[in-house]
Amino acid sequence: MSDVRRYRVRHRTSYRYDDVLEACYNRGLLRPRETETQQLLSFALHTSPGAEHTSEHLDYFGNPSVYLETRAPVNELVVEAISEVQVAWPTPDLEALDAWTVGSAAATLAAELDPIEHTEFTWPSPLVAIDARVGEYAAEVLGSERPLGTALADLMHAIHRDFAYTTGSTSVQTTLAEVLASRQGVCQDFAQLAVGCLRWAGLPARYVSGYLETSPPPGRPKLRGADATHAWASVRCPDGSWVDLDPTNDQFADSRYIVTAWGRDYSDVSPLRGVVFTEASSSTLTVEVDVEPL
Repeated sequence: MSDVRRYRVRHRTSYRYDDVLEACYNRGLLRPRETETQQLLSFALHTSPGAEHTSEHLDYFGNPSVYLETRAPVNELVVEAISEVQVAWPTPDLEALDAWTVGSAAATLAAELDPIEHTEFTWPSPLVAIDARVGEYAAEVLGSERPLGTALADLMHAIHRDFAYTTGSTSVQTTLAEVLASRQGVCQDFAQLAVGCLRWAGLPARYVSGYLETSPPPGRPKLRGADATHAWASVRCPDGSWVDLDPTNDQFADSRYIVTAWGRDYSDVSPLRGVVFTEASSSTLTVEVDVEPL
């Protein structure tokens, strides 16, 4: 039985420059996806200054993408997305998945999946290199004879146990080799490490970007803007399902998880990216996220 929940998500991004911003051209992945576990009830996107031109399309992975073009001379650009979603994740049946070993699952998926889909989620990608260091780490829990469901849970537990969550220790350019060497990172790094390990084992895996409902300490009010974007991994299983696992929090995705986009790694799904024209010498970026249960 799925736990059905509804949320309002507010995602506000502000870029401030020390000189006039003459023009900017951005692509955003801010509209939550419609999935088997998630229904989008409403969505609104606001920019300040107002965008002169906007357009929407689905990107290669089916993520809703918006293009924003602004040419007003200002010192600050603000992009705010407000969504309401209904979420209902089922609990993965690990016992049923144990009917396959990691090796037999990989072989089944290689034979049955569309070759293009199989390739794009099993081969290396820009931020997920699959080298000997990744293989050495993955082999400890994803041996080919291990039961599939048990191995997935063990991979999630191992990354959570072996790596320290350290804010600011990495950037969007940090490689898996650097994460394995330092044994620290943030959710993006742990999700990409899980994806790399799963691909090493021959299991198609994607990087998922979205939000997670968080709770303040007991007796404390929830602060505005205190939430954040989140990332986790998703693996294709031979029963046709995708199982989403979050090594940062050592749990499988449940109805507190809201999906915005997925791809091969972070480079496919960054919430907002673009090009700006300005003579400014410095800038500041502020991101505020609120996930409010309804």
